[in-house]
Amino acid sequence: MVQLINIKMKTIINSFFAVVLLILSSCGLTKDIATPLKDVPVNFRGVETINDNASIGAIPVKAFFNNPAILNLIDSALLRNFDIQIALKNIDAAELMLKRAKLGNIPQLNLQVTANSNRPSDNSLNGLSTSQFLGTKHLEDFNANLSLSWEADIWGKIAKQKDAAYAGYLQSEEVKKAVQTRVVSQVASGFYRLLMLDAQLKVANSNVELNNNTLKMIKMQFDAGQVTSLAIQQAEAQQLKATQLIPQIKQEISIQENALSFLSGKFPSAIERATTLEQITISDQLAVGVPSTMLSIRPDVKSSELDLRIANAKVGIANAQLYPSLIITASGGLNSFKASNWFNIPASLFGVVGGGITQPIFNRKELKTQFELAKVEREQSVLLFRQKVVAAVAEVSDEQSKIVNLKTEYAIAQNRVATLQLAVKNSDLLFKSGMANYLEVITAQGNLLQGELDLTSLKTAQLNAGVALYRALGGGWQ
Repeated sequence: MVQLINIKMKTIINSFFAVVLLILSSCGLTKDIATPLKDVPVNFRGVETINDNASIGAIPVKAFFNNPAILNLIDSALLRNFDIQIALKNIDAAELMLKRAKLGNIPQLNLQVTANSNRPSDNSLNGLSTSQFLGTKHLEDFNANLSLSWEADIWGKIAKQKDAAYAGYLQSEEVKKAVQTRVVSQVASGFYRLLMLDAQLKVANSNVELNNNTLKMIKMQFDAGQVTSLAIQQAEAQQLKATQLIPQIKQEISIQENALSFLSGKFPSAIERATTLEQITISDQLAVGVPSTMLSIRPDVKSSELDLRIANAKVGIANAQLYPSLIITASGGLNSFKASNWFNIPASLFGVVGGGITQPIFNRKELKTQFELAKVEREQSVLLFRQKVVAAVAEVSDEQSKIVNLKTEYAIAQNRVATLQLAVKNSDLLFKSGMANYLEVITAQGNLLQGELDLTSLKTAQLNAGVALYRALGGGWQ
């Protein structure tokens, strides 16, 4: 008979919950906002025809940088850089949060074991009742039970929490990639600047030697009475100006080496170059592909896209908070008023099954405000994503324009330096033959010094523009 009653009770409870689930599941939730990528241009500005070439952003780091010295520095930075290591720890934290979110649908199961002894007052109602009916002055209670609690994910709240955690995990991966692209770009640019400083130091030393020879000739002419002391003073001033550059450049070399050491997670030390700026070639084949390709591989854009996904999930979670929650509980175990009967089975067995629906009432206004706030934050995510896309496309166009114009400027600077080198050579010959004065020689040498320094700066700017374009197109994390 008892078994029949239990079966009927279970049937009634199951039917009740089935009806409740059917009614509640008929309600709808807000829809997610799709990623706004419809108005992206088919090509970058400055490219006349549709560029179907593969983007350099998809090229691995070791294929884009073909210099062993740069690759060694990059490998060291990727292994020891503090920002990258912090990003990796953020990935570990996001993975743990994802694992926790995946446990949302699993019922909570708790084990509880208690033993109580209660001695009520003899003059209290409990004391009189205990003494009269049980013949004892002590009440003992021994209990051991397992309790289970499970929330039905009717509105998809738990599913949205999982989606938000998974998007957060993916975002931590993209942030790590973005940090890596930045570090690779900084290492390459720092290395190129170090080569530029080496080249400028060589130019300064060469110019000092040239000025020393000129100063010697002017002193010989002064001894012969052909020039005044003003000529010697002008030549010495020019020679000191070139000499002054040497300690300045050496200081900058030391600072740049320290910066590269820091990027590599090491204490300040000398950086092995094993190459010169002249030996570094500038590639003419820097395909940019199409904007859609760039957006699909650029980490910061993908991170912003995941921000929108997280915002969608938060709207769903906030919306689900407005609706009733269904929680099913069950507990069972052993209970006895005597320790000797505690594990007397089946007499000490007990079981309880229940279910409840909770609907927020007084705090509904607060939950509604949180829901509206989540929708506003989602709209902000949409705008931030669009801003990131426009900025990314503009950045590629900027670097592409730099490469084109720096190439023209560098060609002009090469012609200028060649002309100045010829001018210095001719001025020296004319000065020795008395057909040019010392001012013309000094001016020619000063112009050559500045021209050669500018040439090294322009070549470095070209190399850095190529690196910046590689990063703008999403390269550096492969």
